[in-house]
Amino acid sequence: MAKIACVTGAGSGVGRAAAQGLLKAGWKVALIGRRQDALEETAADYRDSTLLLPLDVSDHTAVAAGFRTLEDVWGRLDMLFNNAGSGAAARTPDELDIETWMSVVGVNLNGSFFCAREAFRIMRHQTPQGGRILNNGSISAHTPRPGSIAYTSTKHAITGLTKTLALDGRPFDIVASQIDIGNAATPLTMRMNDGVLQPNGELMPEARMDVAYVADMIVHIASLPLDVNVHTVTIMASKMPFLGRG
Repeated sequence: MAKIACVTGAGSGVGRAAAQGLLKAGWKVALIGRRQDALEETAADYRDSTLLLPLDVSDHTAVAAGFRTLEDVWGRLDMLFNNAGSGAAARTPDELDIETWMSVVGVNLNGSFFCAREAFRIMRHQTPQGGRILNNGSISAHTPRPGSIAYTSTKHAITGLTKTLALDGRPFDIVASQIDIGNAATPLTMRMNDGVLQPNGELMPEARMDVAYVADMIVHIASLPLDVNVHTVTIMASKMPFLGRG
């Protein structure tokens, strides 16, 4: 019997790669994202194993409705990959407008909580009980880039969300993990080929890695039994400027 996963931000990038990796491994996958057409592209080769849920994760009523649909269609949920994220143009704190701050927090932190809340509810009450919640923390959960106060703050908060989910999930066989991804090669990171602002004020191209390796890691974590947890894992381009002085 196929296991059931839900992937947010499934219309592109890491989310698409993770969803397709799980599908290739035999999972059924609910795809959450804002754009129906992008979700259809992700699901193109897997129509019989996917459920498309076009919604905005920052809208808690839409999230609740989407997870109810998932539950009605497939009856259970074995894994949530909380991946949907939003960034902003580089700004110093005084230059960042409040609307942008609220938007980034709404997707990255509120959206992750809304989805985790619904997944936790399903996993707690299903039979057999339990499941896995994997949060996309990002390298920015550890170290900021210049001008990234909104994004970095939310990603640091994801660490607290993950730890608390892991603790509160213990009585119900719900485990929580965080994957911190550095410079996966997706359309979002194309700009790194031309140069990215560094803390010393210079622009420098940064190494990237094939997003397929991120998908492989996610599938591996998903395959573990619920008495085993990879609580945190960092997967990154080896030569990206993160460790030491770069």
